Amino acid sequence: MHKLRRHALLSALSAITVATLLATGCSQDSSSTADKARAAAVETPEAAAAEEQLAVVSAPTDGATPAAVADGNAVDQGKAKKSTLKVASYDRKTGRAVIAAPPARDTEPTADPSPSKSAATGPGSGSDAESGDESGSGSGSGSGSGAAAEQRPDAERDSGPDKGSRSDSESGSDSGSAGDGPGTERDPASGSAPASAPAAGSHPVAVGDVIASAPAPGAPDGLLAKVTDIVGTTEDGSGTTVQTEPAELNSVLGEGKADGTVPVDPSTMDIDPLVQGVKVSWAKTGDLTFGPQGAKLPLGSLRIDVGAAVETAAGAPASAAASVHGFVQLAPEVAFSYDGSGAGTGAAPGGAFLGLTGDWASKWSLKGRAAGTTDGKPVRVPFAELHADPVIQVGPVPIVVNLDLVCYFQVNADGRVTVDVEQDLKGDFRVGGNFTWAKGWTGVSESKMTGEPLKATVTATGKVKAALGAEATIGLYGTVGVTADLAPYLRAEADATAEGSANGTGSAKGAWALYGGVDLTGTLNIQLSIFGTPIFQKKIPLGALHEEWLLTKGEAATA
Repeated sequence: MHKLRRHALLSALSAITVATLLATGCSQDSSSTADKARAAAVETPEAAAAEEQLAVVSAPTDGATPAAVADGNAVDQGKAKKSTLKVASYDRKTGRAVIAAPPARDTEPTADPSPSKSAATGPGSGSDAESGDESGSGSGSGSGSGAAAEQRPDAERDSGPDKGSRSDSESGSDSGSAGDGPGTERDPASGSAPASAPAAGSHPVAVGDVIASAPAPGAPDGLLAKVTDIVGTTEDGSGTTVQTEPAELNSVLGEGKADGTVPVDPSTMDIDPLVQGVKVSWAKTGDLTFGPQGAKLPLGSLRIDVGAAVETAAGAPASAAASVHGFVQLAPEVAFSYDGSGAGTGAAPGGAFLGLTGDWASKWSLKGRAAGTTDGKPVRVPFAELHADPVIQVGPVPIVVNLDLVCYFQVNADGRVTVDVEQDLKGDFRVGGNFTWAKGWTGVSESKMTGEPLKATVTATGKVKAALGAEATIGLYGTVGVTADLAPYLRAEADATAEGSANGTGSAKGAWALYGGVDLTGTLNIQLSIFGTPIFQKKIPLGALHEEWLLTKGEAATA
């Protein structure tokens, strides 16, 4: 009897094994696939959230960029969600802001509402029709739907206009931001306020919430702020006045990870010429603008042409008049990375980077006998100032980058040598601040450039060094983070000796050399702590980069 039972059991196992092999096609990778499936099955939601990779892209330009709100009372604090809330106004001096929610929409309730909407009260939890932004830019991220939303009690709030709807135990705060008033309208099916508008007697935000917004009235550099108090509803009832304080990026990015570069649209830059003779041209993807003299620019490039006189040395002949002519062409990109490992527990993120990268090209000449020193320091003449506030989208969070560029030429000469030199220079650069737990904040300064001489004539004895460069400042939400000075230069030096005798004979000989090079300097500023990293007490040098190469040289002798 036992033998019969064992035989039947072995037959059943053999049948199962054969069926399994047929289903998998006898694949050699079936074991690894199963392992992966098991690993995915046992992975906890917390681990998946910690490894979330956030996209880094340009914010949409066809409409208002949606704000993002991090719920101060949520379990996953620091994880912001897209919101239909808007910053209607902001006062930088007082820190007060008016937060407006979109108007309620006259829509019929659905006959069979989704169970997930019974707990969610923010725009990220409903359908697009319920959480849509009136600007047409869209809002719902869907993060509050499904099983995750069903697990959250009604007392918990999702980010969005209704986040003031809480349980009675929470509604007695002094701020008046929480709790449903006696006249609160409820969804007849789910028992919660509709997602398209805040419940009556409540406010769209609560104390502890963090708002990240693109440029808004009173906040041209964008806004990243934490709500510290609910002041009340505006007189016209269109918004809620709140008191805020500056917040940090880890309070909206949480444990997410992000890494990417975003090109700066050259057509969005405000340009202020500082000297006569400055011309600006740019080329944007899909919208070409040609540079001077028919020069076609690469897409995404900005070109600035300049021609200006330089002070001539005292006593120099009229024929030695000095001048600088040429152009600077660059395609700047904002580099941003964030590693939120550990940030969800209130600690600083595991890593961060903010910087500026891009391609560089310049072609310029220096002529004449320049007097380029003042009290031993070179003379710097800015010829154009540029400013832009590109908005990059890191996941649902709009991050406003403040970029300033000052283009200049600089001359350091002894006034004795006359030159007629021209250089063609190309390369790239990368500058910024990098944070790791092991080293803290450190500077990054890299540049690879090559140049060739187009013209080189040097006469007399003396030295001259001239640069056509740019000083860049990059920050977030109106705070300065990195300052870098990129100065490609030309350097010429000449040495001559002469000998003579009483009979009137003599000889002269001389040698000269022309060098190309690049200097890169800068500092990291304390405001980089906006990432939520430890604050350093003083500015940190980026680390000077100095490279030089020989362009050409020559010598001559006469009798």
